Amino acid sequence: MAKKKLNVGMVGYGFMGRAHSNAFSQVSHFFDLPYQPVLKAACARNADNLRKFADQWGYESTEQDWRKLVERKDIDLIDIAASNDMHLEIANAAAAAGKMVMCEKPLGRNAAESRKMVEAVEKAKVPNMVWYNYRRVPAVTLAKQIIDEGRLGKIFHYRAKFLQDWTISADLPQGGQGLWRLDVNVAGSGVTGDLLAHCIDTAMWLNGGIDKVIGMTETFIKERQHNLTGKKEPVGIDDASLFLARFDNGSLANFEATRYARGHKALYTLEINGEKASIFWDLHDLHRLQYFDHRDEGRTRGWRSIHITDGDHPYMSKWWVPGLQIGYEHSFTHQVADFLEALDKGQSAAPTFRDALATDLVTDAVLKSAATGRWESAKG
Repeated sequence: MAKKKLNVGMVGYGFMGRAHSNAFSQVSHFFDLPYQPVLKAACARNADNLRKFADQWGYESTEQDWRKLVERKDIDLIDIAASNDMHLEIANAAAAAGKMVMCEKPLGRNAAESRKMVEAVEKAKVPNMVWYNYRRVPAVTLAKQIIDEGRLGKIFHYRAKFLQDWTISADLPQGGQGLWRLDVNVAGSGVTGDLLAHCIDTAMWLNGGIDKVIGMTETFIKERQHNLTGKKEPVGIDDASLFLARFDNGSLANFEATRYARGHKALYTLEINGEKASIFWDLHDLHRLQYFDHRDEGRTRGWRSIHITDGDHPYMSKWWVPGLQIGYEHSFTHQVADFLEALDKGQSAAPTFRDALATDLVTDAVLKSAATGRWESAKG
């Protein structure tokens, strides 16, 4: 039976535009799906860079105005891999045009923007999804299965951190292509909305909703030259963010993110402690899940390292033979596969825009708590 074509319009050609394009290109080679993604059009403002990107990834056409892309009748899905300040306008226009929408994280620069995006896609009844790809690292998906099977028992603790070091230099400017994450007007926030958003989404998927938080943030370098104005301007984003949280199930949590941890490029770890067992995962060793079960026989009880490569591990039957691992980029391919399978059933695959709004409510609460010094509700 012939597969249905799904014409993709990609907005953005940076790091995430590449990751998404690779996923759309690869998914049908490994997954038997009812839809065949077609890289129909890429969209960005810089004509030369756009043409190079489109040629390299095999897009059939280009647009320099995202509004024209949204209006095109031959586009089924708009994928937003542009800077955070563009998410709201593009997503709402795409939904109004009846297009499916996939969007990079965080959904909006704040929960107020995200709520408008949720309202737009739900009013239009269009399939939607947000690219929180770490859910679909097979080891993290296996952790979810283990938790849902009750193997950990009652959960007591959750802890996560995401550490980088790329903004330590005071000479690094802010704003413009490549450095918009340092411009609060474009990004919305710093590591809270960028790095901790990943940690929070995964945490709520694994352990349920977050009730309240108390946090603190710090901006270590107060002024940076702005690439667009050429002037030194105040830095409005948070360079480091830490918070404590209480989940709806009563478990306690601590989260930490920074871009000032010398020697760390992308250290993302999570640990969950339950009454019967514990789980630990490290992005640097993403194909392994560390698991401790107190019910093991005493003399041999200890942490075990599960190598996630067997066919009965999540997603792995689609890839290579046991013992051969996969990597970061495959999590995006898994996300596309799940989106297309859900689409065939007339559904949206998680995390939806509404799921991502829940994450933005938490990040808003963390930033509010950092300003007030008080516990704040994460429910909005």
